[in-house]
Amino acid sequence: MNPRLLALVLCVLAFPVSASAQTPGLATIARSSGTPDIPGLKMVWLAPWGELSKAHPWRNIIVHQTEGPAGSARGGALAQSKNPTRRGVMVWVETDGTVYWAVAEHLVPTHGDGANRNDNKYIDNGPTYRQVVGNNSVGVEFAGNFPDVTRGPTEAQIEAWRTLVKVLRARYGIPLERVYAHNWIDFKDARYCEGCALAKMAREWGE
Repeated sequence: MNPRLLALVLCVLAFPVSASAQTPGLATIARSSGTPDIPGLKMVWLAPWGELSKAHPWRNIIVHQTEGPAGSARGGALAQSKNPTRRGVMVWVETDGTVYWAVAEHLVPTHGDGANRNDNKYIDNGPTYRQVVGNNSVGVEFAGNFPDVTRGPTEAQIEAWRTLVKVLRARYGIPLERVYAHNWIDFKDARYCEGCALAKMAREWGE
């Protein structure tokens, strides 16, 4: 082969590897500070990440769904940002898949009902009863199931969740079996199983 042509082919073959090597992996991004761009997520940073060593020791993830209309995640996140410890969560997800990081990760919002479920209806509640609570769990709120609480998450929310749950788990070292639906750990609204579909998806997606 012509030496110049050979050099050109080698250059073309090497380029994707070089470009890939310059792109941080999700695990690396998840342990950074500030307001990083996260591939697969449209993130609105109302509270940037700080130094990971100074974050609250989060051990679980609790998936919530709120009886708000489409568009309500932004309002909820803004209110949460102004009053971080009010009843609510750290992360809000809009019906279009936009994720709002509302609260600095060293602060603890009020969410969950005390892990009062002990009937083993959905999961074994032995490890969760009075143990998986707001002050040790990252809360993620999915908006948009009004006026029908049985309405599931949108496709955009599911796709955002696919990446978001990986980021949360990587950042805080949370094992897959500690991703919970609100209804799995608390006695909730009997009309529907709050957060169950999303928590089940996360566990089925696996690592």
